[in-house]
Formats: sequence, C-alpha cells, structure tokens
Amino acid sequence: MESVNFEEMRRSMVDSQLRTSGVTDLWVLAAMGNIPREDFVPQTHRSTAYMDRSITLDDGSVLNPAMSCALLLQAADVRADDHVLLLGKEDGYVAAILRTRVNALVCVTAENFSAAISAAPYSVIVIDGAVEELPAALVDLAADGARLVTGIIDGAVTRLAKGFVHKGKIALKSFEDSEIAPLPAFARKPEFVF
Repeated sequence: MESVNFEEMRRSMVDSQLRTSGVTDLWVLAAMGNIPREDFVPQTHRSTAYMDRSITLDDGSVLNPAMSCALLLQAADVRADDHVLLLGKEDGYVAAILRTRVNALVCVTAENFSAAISAAPYSVIVIDGAVEELPAALVDLAADGARLVTGIIDGAVTRLAKGFVHKGKIALKSFEDSEIAPLPAFARKPEFVF
C-alpha cells in the first residue's frame, strides 16, 4: 500500500490552489504551507485533507476549503499586534494559522460568542463560516475601525466578505464567491407575518 505524502500535498495546495487564486500574503502562504491540515480532519478524511472542498468533522462542524480560509485571512489583513477574535474552534485549523501571526487570539464558538466580552474590544474579528445576519452584540465587541471578515449567505450562494466597524455599525462588502459552511447560530430570524 502506497503511503500518502502530506508534505507534497501541502506544497501542491499552496502552489496550485492558493497562489493561482490570488492569495499573495506571505504569512498566510507560509502558515498554510507548514501546518499539517490532515491533523485537523477525521482519520477517514486525511487523504483528502488538501482537496479544495469542505470536510465535515466528527463534532458536526466543518473545515472550510483551504482557498476560502486563505482568502478570508488575507482579507483580514492581520498584523502581529492585532487583538483577534475568532468565531471558530480553538483547536481548529484557522486558529492554528492565526497563532502563527498574532499573540492575542481569543477563540469562541458561534453559539457562545458572549464568552469573548471580557477581552473586548478586538481589532479584528474572523468568523469561520457564513452568516445570514450579524447580531449587534457581536459588532459591539469590535474596536472602532476594526476589520471583520466572514462568509455571507446570499440566497443559494455563499460569498466571502470584509467590512470595517465604525461607530458600532458595520457594512460588509463581498469580494469572492466561495464555498464556506453556513453557521446556524447566525441564521436570519424568521419574520412574523399575519
């Protein structure tokens, strides 16, 4: 039985998926080229860890495609001195990438972002998934001028988006159609109708 060369697969992901899709940020390329993505997926999916697709994890959460992760992190324009809030898994792939860049990283789940209040305000908020709407309480955690990146759900399409927080308000602008898993905690509440 032939063994899988994960290092070669990682190099191929960086060269043929990320670089060819507009990912140019050196720290993102270096981190994703060094961090073993296969360590963040179930054993049964290790050989497909570098395919450009989502992978459902054992706890029901989703590891988004590498290209979506890279484009989102590049758009966040994370700097070493940023105070970053990640709505995602503390022991997940995106957290591991961010830890190569910043010292101040707080990770919470989308269902429990109120746990991040004590360390607010944040200069960057990264949401590892797609949302239909952002609750005001989340935006309240951001410093004025903070950057926020996320996926957004637009009908049947998901897009990557970036925005800036100004005086407690945020305007998101999509920049790329991309596969990114919806986060049920940020689903739009049904409207009351007669």
